[in-house]
Amino acid sequence: MPRNALMASIVFVLALTAAVVSFVEGNWFGVVWVLLAGVASNIAWFYLRRERQAKAADQAA
Repeated sequence: MPRNALMASIVFVLALTAAVVSFVEGNWFGVVWVLLAGVASNIAWFYLRRERQAKAADQAA
């Protein structure tokens, strides 16, 4: 797993946890955490897909 994908996954998990805690406490600031989790998730998928495509290109060549 690329380092960027790993870091983005960690940020995703932490943001999701913060969102749950915020919503449980009745704080609407959790919406920001949900948005951050979405961005981090997209970044993680991007780097994972990029690595998978690079490996496929190396095998094809």
